[in-house]
Amino acid sequence: KMVDPTLAEMGKNLNEAMKMLEDNQRKVEEENEKKYARKDIPGPLQGSGQDMVSILQLVQNLMHGEEEEETSRAYRLQNVGEQGHMALLGHSLAAYISVLDRERLRKLTTRILSDTTLWLCRLFRYENGSAYYHEDDREGLLKICRLVIHTRYEDYTVEGFNVLYTKQPVIYISSAARTGLGQALCNQLGLPLSCLCRVPCNTMFGSQHQVDVALLDRLIKDDVESGKLPLLLVANAGTPGAGHTDKLGRLKELCEQYNMWLHVEGVNLATLALGYVSSSVLAATKCDSMTLTLGSWLGLPAVPAVTLYRHEDPSLSLAAGLTSSQPVEKLRALPLWLSLQYLGHDGIVERIKHASQLSQRLLENLKNLDFIKTSVEDELSSPVVVFKFFREYSNRDQTSHAAQASTIQHPIISNEKHIYDTFNQWLGEQLAQLVPASGVDVVELEDEGTCVRFSPLMTSAVLGTEIQDVDQLVDCLKMKIPVLTSTLQLREEFEQEVRRTIGLLYIEDLSWPGLGVVRYNYHSDGKNDDKQEKELEKINTELLKKLNELESDLTFSLGPEFGGQKNCVYIGMVTEDLDVSELVETIAATGREIEENSRLLENMTEVVRKGIQEAQLQLQKANEERLLEEGVLRQIPVVGSVLNWFSPFQASPKGRTFNLTAGSLESTESMYVSKAQGTGTTPPPTPTSSLAKQRLPGQKPFKRSLRSSDAFSETSSVSHCDDLEKMEQRTPTLSPSPEQGPLETEKTEEQKEVAQATKADTEDVQSNKSPRNCTKVEEQESQR
Repeated sequence: KMVDPTLAEMGKNLNEAMKMLEDNQRKVEEENEKKYARKDIPGPLQGSGQDMVSILQLVQNLMHGEEEEETSRAYRLQNVGEQGHMALLGHSLAAYISVLDRERLRKLTTRILSDTTLWLCRLFRYENGSAYYHEDDREGLLKICRLVIHTRYEDYTVEGFNVLYTKQPVIYISSAARTGLGQALCNQLGLPLSCLCRVPCNTMFGSQHQVDVALLDRLIKDDVESGKLPLLLVANAGTPGAGHTDKLGRLKELCEQYNMWLHVEGVNLATLALGYVSSSVLAATKCDSMTLTLGSWLGLPAVPAVTLYRHEDPSLSLAAGLTSSQPVEKLRALPLWLSLQYLGHDGIVERIKHASQLSQRLLENLKNLDFIKTSVEDELSSPVVVFKFFREYSNRDQTSHAAQASTIQHPIISNEKHIYDTFNQWLGEQLAQLVPASGVDVVELEDEGTCVRFSPLMTSAVLGTEIQDVDQLVDCLKMKIPVLTSTLQLREEFEQEVRRTIGLLYIEDLSWPGLGVVRYNYHSDGKNDDKQEKELEKINTELLKKLNELESDLTFSLGPEFGGQKNCVYIGMVTEDLDVSELVETIAATGREIEENSRLLENMTEVVRKGIQEAQLQLQKANEERLLEEGVLRQIPVVGSVLNWFSPFQASPKGRTFNLTAGSLESTESMYVSKAQGTGTTPPPTPTSSLAKQRLPGQKPFKRSLRSSDAFSETSSVSHCDDLEKMEQRTPTLSPSPEQGPLETEKTEEQKEVAQATKADTEDVQSNKSPRNCTKVEEQESQR
């Protein structure tokens, strides 16, 4: 059967446009031309118009701009496959279908809407339901609230807010719900915030992310007694943070008792399409309404969210805005209608099942890792995996830690929690950077603090996450755990070493994920605050530069861009083989060296300035003396020349030279007499740092030596015997020459005596090769 030529052309143009927009492989010459030809500033609309290729090229340039080219490796676009093309085609078809005649449009939109609603209700086990399609995922709940208001307040259509004033409605929402959801509902409905009741979660029994049902019951009773009307309860089948599901069965019974509406939302609703569904999620099929976000679950771009609901009065649904008499409004379901047909029932179930397998794979691997604490609702099947780094104390450490915490309980507990939050924030960012296909992110929970979340139902279809990505995530996590534990252990030792070291100041910054923060204290000599601050900044900046030049495995920086301390050196994560004492000693010695050089330069500048002034005064005085010696007549231009010709005046040139070593002015007369510049006093040798620790070949700074002292002591005596044999071979060459002075001859004779003594000793060593005799030789040598 022939296809409509307009539809065929539309599909062809869409494929060409998508191919052009997805083609991000451009040549270098085109990139250079774009940098100079592209105009980011909006310009006037061209009168002659542009062709489709030029417009799409402009869209491509805006999508892949210069800013994103620099970070294109870390930036991932959504994986738009064939099913994504079908969803995008739906928007084009909706525009084309909207120009049909009214009768055709009504039949087509009714078929599309009824098919999509039927498929979704069967797929997610929601019998006899209606559907509302909306772009904003909060809009469905907003329409449901209006529907419930119209249902419970019969005169609301006529009297409006007056009926709400006589009996105030109350909307109950979990404290674990999305941030700002309740406030957005009140703003859109025109209700005061007093109509919103946030229900706390469990504190004693059960999950700490589930609504406390007993407390909710008491709150509802109190509101009923005070003359309020309980209207609606928003529950979660997968909280936004931890992915836990409320006790929907008990909540449904409570809502039926008080004639309330139960609305459910959350990522765990996607598991209703699977063959096996947990009983807690299965209870959502009995609720009054639920919101499904199929775009993220199935990786479909630009498809609407769906709110399924049950209600018998279509007039109230029309008044609440859940249904529309306009056929064009029903075309919102067209992209989803096309995509569901393309995927089919098996394809939809397979995508959701794949996401569940990814979370289960990660959960099984996390159980075998030390220092990783998980927060999941069900150990067997949890669509959302939340974990954090947490170092458990041993029995001895736990006893000492408890004793220390009992002394000053609140600061230690708060500081420790803050440090763990900082470390987990760093861990989540590192994992997201190393394995971007995993889709992990950092989440803040009320009780657990900062955690790392893996929610494949929301990200796997979009990013194309596979099993090997989860395995890579686990491998990266295994690499980061030793770094976290080592840094946490050495953090306190670093603080103690810095506090014991003169000249260093320890800066406590609990939000820094690393070993710690240190500042070199500048010893000011009566300088004002501004000058002291500048000098402090100069020294610590130079100190940071010197530390980064050491080519160690540590990272030294100025800290975060915002919120960090000024004029400090921030040290990043470390490994267990770090020598903390050497690190702190090097920082202090380098800071002292920079400070001494700075002071030396200041003193030298002052000495040079005073020397120049003194030289100017002496030269001025010498010029005046020369004028007196030559006389006034020699200063007259013509007369002076004639007088100098008849009677030349012999005067030696006088100048001044400044000796930087001695810091004094000297005359240049000796220089003109000897025709050479005097060397003056020999400057003292430049002191070298005594911190150059003897390292093994290839060993980097601040690393503990892997060679034990016992192994070195066992081989020291044997190596000393070998050195004595080499000395014996070199002794015949030590004969005095005629050119040597008396001191050199005496030194040579002493070396001969030592050589003869060592020769006699080495003969004994050669006669008996045991190491014990070698130690005797060492004792004799030490006595001599």
